Amino acid sequence: MIQTLEWTDKGVRFLDQTKLPTEESYVTATSYQQVADAICTMVVRGAPAIGVAAGMGIALGVKNSKAETVGDLKKDFDQICSAIGETRPTAVNLFWAIRRMQEKFETLRVRPMPQIKQALIEEAQRMHAEDIAANQAMGRHGATLMPASGGVLTHCNAGALATAGYGTALGVIRAAVEQGKKIHVYADETRPFLQGSRLTAWELMKDGIPTTVISDNMAGAMMSYGKIGAIVVGADRIAANGDVANKIGTYTVAVLAKEHGIPFYVAAPISTVDLATPDGSGIPIENRNVKEVSHIAGKQMVPDGVEIENPAFDVTPAKYVTAIITERGIARAPYEDSLRKLAEEAVVGR
Repeated sequence: MIQTLEWTDKGVRFLDQTKLPTEESYVTATSYQQVADAICTMVVRGAPAIGVAAGMGIALGVKNSKAETVGDLKKDFDQICSAIGETRPTAVNLFWAIRRMQEKFETLRVRPMPQIKQALIEEAQRMHAEDIAANQAMGRHGATLMPASGGVLTHCNAGALATAGYGTALGVIRAAVEQGKKIHVYADETRPFLQGSRLTAWELMKDGIPTTVISDNMAGAMMSYGKIGAIVVGADRIAANGDVANKIGTYTVAVLAKEHGIPFYVAAPISTVDLATPDGSGIPIENRNVKEVSHIAGKQMVPDGVEIENPAFDVTPAKYVTAIITERGIARAPYEDSLRKLAEEAVVGR
C-alpha cells in the first residue's frame, strides 16, 4: 500500500506529492508549523489525507510543547489548532479533525501532562487507521456500481495519495478490479496542478490497472465516443443537500455526464459531509497562486499583465450526482435525508 503519511518518532513523514511522478521522495515534518506548510504547499493533499495530517500535526505540536502546566499546554494547543486551521479552507475534513482533537483534549485535561500528550498521539494514529478502513468499506460499497467492463473516468486524484491509504474514488475502482471487473480508467490530467496525470496515473500504474490520461477538454469527446461507462470522483466537502465541492473542472464533467446519460458518482467518507452547510453556496472556495496557471514546469505560458483566476475547487449541484458513496453505504436523492441518516449512524457507531 502507498504510504501517503505516517507518524514516526521523529515527526510526521510525508510522501512528497509535488515531486511525483518522476521522483518518489519523503519529507519528515518535525514541528506543527512544518506540517501546516506541507498542507499549504500540497506536499500532502486530498481532503481525507489533509484531515489525518491535521490530527498528526496537532499531536506533534503538543508533543513538542514546553508547557509546564495543563493551562499553558491548552494555550499552546489552541495556537496549534488555529495555525493548522488556516491552511486549506475548502477541505472540511481539516476542520473535522481539529474538532475531534479539541474534543479529545477536553476529556484529558484532568490527566497528567505525559498522558495527555500520548493520548493525542494515539488519537491521531487512530484517525489514520480509521481512514484506511473507511476507504476499504467505501470501495466495497462503490464497486457494486461500477460496470463489469469498460471505461471509468475520474477527475483529479482521489486515491491512496489523497487519503491515509487505498483511496476514495480510486478505492472504488481498486475494489471493483479486485472483484474481477475489467475496468480501464480514463484520468483527466486536471489542470493546473495536474493531479490526474501526475498522481492518479502513477498510482494506477503501480497497481497494474490500465489507465489512459486525457486532457481535461477531451472528457466530453470520450463520452460521446462511448468510451466512458461511469464516472467516479472524490470530494473536499459535501453540503447537506448533496452539492459537492471537488477539484476545479468536476462541475464540467458532471454536466457532460448528465448530457450523455452516464452515471456520476462521488466517493467520500462521512467526515466530508458538512450537514452544517445547507447547500453549495456556503462552501468557501480556496483561490491559489496564479503562477499555477501562468507557468508550467517553471516556464511562463501567459503574457505579463493578463488577469488570471485560479480557484482550486468548484461546486457540482446535487441534481447532477447519481449517488454518493460513503463507508456507511450509498446515499441517493433526496440527499438531505440520506446523508443525514448515514451521518447519524456514523456518530452512533463511533
